[in-house]
Amino acid sequence: MSAPSYSAAQLADRFGLAVAGDPATLVRGVATLANATPDTLGFLANPRYRAQLAASRAGIVVMRAEDAEGYTGTALLARDPYSTFARIAALFEPVAAFEAGVHPTAVVDPTAIVDAGAHIGPHVVVGARSIVDAGASLGPGCIVGEDCHVGAGCQLIARVTLVTRVRLGQRVRIHPGAVLGADGFGLAMDAGRWLKVPQLGGVVVGDDCEIGANTTIDRGALEDTVLEEDVRLDNQIQVGHNVVIGAHTAMAGCSAVAGSARIGRYCLVGGGAGILGHLEVCDRVVVTAMSLVTHSIKEPGEYSSGTPIMDNRAWRKSAARFKQLDALARRLAGTDKD
Repeated sequence: MSAPSYSAAQLADRFGLAVAGDPATLVRGVATLANATPDTLGFLANPRYRAQLAASRAGIVVMRAEDAEGYTGTALLARDPYSTFARIAALFEPVAAFEAGVHPTAVVDPTAIVDAGAHIGPHVVVGARSIVDAGASLGPGCIVGEDCHVGAGCQLIARVTLVTRVRLGQRVRIHPGAVLGADGFGLAMDAGRWLKVPQLGGVVVGDDCEIGANTTIDRGALEDTVLEEDVRLDNQIQVGHNVVIGAHTAMAGCSAVAGSARIGRYCLVGGGAGILGHLEVCDRVVVTAMSLVTHSIKEPGEYSSGTPIMDNRAWRKSAARFKQLDALARRLAGTDKD
């Protein structure tokens, strides 16, 4: 199948953009400014890459109007070049076609309800009383346990496990190896030994969420673990039981949220960051990479913790001085007892 092609005029009309240059310029793909060819489209969103614009061979460049001054090539003018580029790039992404029906190797419990318009791939298991709606696709090796609901248009790419009582909204996309609805880490100490606390809740995922590869979301102890609409989770994230993540929040890889924490809407959590249990993070908070949230955050803003990287010798000196900070502060305040 040949790659689709679009002219600058067609793209401008489709996405509500203005054209500077030749509206007949055709592109058949997308690329970075540095690696673009005359039949590809690039974008300029970060001013740090403006120096690459003059030398770029891109047929079309998406950019802001102010960045297009003096540019002699063909440009599409957008208020937000990056999001516009993302929409255009989707036109060139190959989308696999799924045929409706149940593969002969799949196992579907007699009490499960699978819509005739759903795709159930090879070696998939659908458990008792579970529901798979129209247009949903369960890729190879997926397991849908008991009492789950996979909403319309969901895509479980491969080897996704919904353990029990997991309810997915519409158009949820889950990448390989993710596990939703496993036991939460509920333990009680009894006579010197751990006693497992039953995890009787479920997991609720809102519409248009995306969950990365090998990410795990535990089911709640009594109430549900909840992801509201349009939450985006990267790979290898741990979400503990009874956590609530607000709509449009995004979390980068290897971050972790302990049980019963509540994260607001439109938050950004950097890679490797941790949020302790039973805390609340308000709307529109940015937690930078490798930070540890140890107390609730009640004001929007950007928050960081930890020490910046430095050469090992300097770090060892600083680490030795950490122990002296209290004595130094007392001395400066005049409260030391010496």
